[in-house]
Amino acid sequence: MSSTYGSLFRISTFGESHGPGIGVVIDGCPAGLAFDTEFIQHELDRRKPGQSRITTQRREADEFEVLSGVFEGKTQGTPIALLIRNTDQRSKDYGHISEQFRPSHADYTYQTKYGSRDYRGGGRSSARETAARVAAGAVAKLLLAQKGVQIKAYVSQVGRLKLQKSYQELNLDLAEENAVRCPDPETAEQMFLYIDETRKRGDSIGGIVDCVVTGVPAGWGEPVFDKLHAELGKAMLSINAVKGFEYGSGFAGAERYGSEHNDEFYMDANGNVRTRTNHSGGIQGGISNGEDIYFRTAFKPVATIMQDQDSVDVHGQPVTVSGKGRHDPCVVPRAVPIVEAMAALVLVDMYLRNKASQV
Repeated sequence: MSSTYGSLFRISTFGESHGPGIGVVIDGCPAGLAFDTEFIQHELDRRKPGQSRITTQRREADEFEVLSGVFEGKTQGTPIALLIRNTDQRSKDYGHISEQFRPSHADYTYQTKYGSRDYRGGGRSSARETAARVAAGAVAKLLLAQKGVQIKAYVSQVGRLKLQKSYQELNLDLAEENAVRCPDPETAEQMFLYIDETRKRGDSIGGIVDCVVTGVPAGWGEPVFDKLHAELGKAMLSINAVKGFEYGSGFAGAERYGSEHNDEFYMDANGNVRTRTNHSGGIQGGISNGEDIYFRTAFKPVATIMQDQDSVDVHGQPVTVSGKGRHDPCVVPRAVPIVEAMAALVLVDMYLRNKASQV
């Protein structure tokens, strides 16, 4: 079940980086949802490779096919199967590492667990799999939009270069107007140059993606083990190259007194219970409290670099691994729609579970 996520709104992804294609089966999507193919394709276009010189130059259109579950433009309540065919594989780029373990890749662990591995682009461990998640997340977004829920992620940090503004100070729509997906144009330009210089050196760099969710009412989430923030954390940590997750005040909250950190309640002019601050990140007791949900996801530097590295092969012999192929020097610009998609999958599942928990 490691390729399946969700409780009521469930997805199962399939396929490998250099196989015929990748795809997803969505089970549990309610019937009658208008299936906006243009929106789904737009979301896939945001993630696809080859967007600029600071992303991998693999050329994939990432056009999807609907195999089942949709009729006359609406979902049928039956499993929805979406297929994205691979068209620009260069498997020969990976022949030299068929018996080598690339540093910080999943080569060694997959070989140990399964006794074999698909070395072509990492096979199932490749970030190419996330295109299927984005497709499923787009369907989840369509359902959430009917409930007034909006999800917007953006790049807040590349290496040591940090965006010095909070999301409340920014127009998050501007993130889609530059290749880095940072909503501050000046910082975005600095980040672009930083990534491009890293690329020219044959190296890679990490970064952070922030995400803000608006419109979630109070009451979504499950107590104890399936807390809303726990599910968000699991979803984000399941994305390739993710090394950290925090929501609300996160680790910085450990430095504060309770008198500084507590979010005091008040009643607004419309009779709604609100909080004066939002250190909780919109979640208390594992359940949404009606405030903005915000969290941060940290990505490591891409493991494949265009420099020689020491390693060992499947026989335990020392080898030199040489980087080849097409790879992102920094994953965070293309990770933005993936973060949004995984957040949407968590929230749509929590929405449906919340409906099922009340008379």
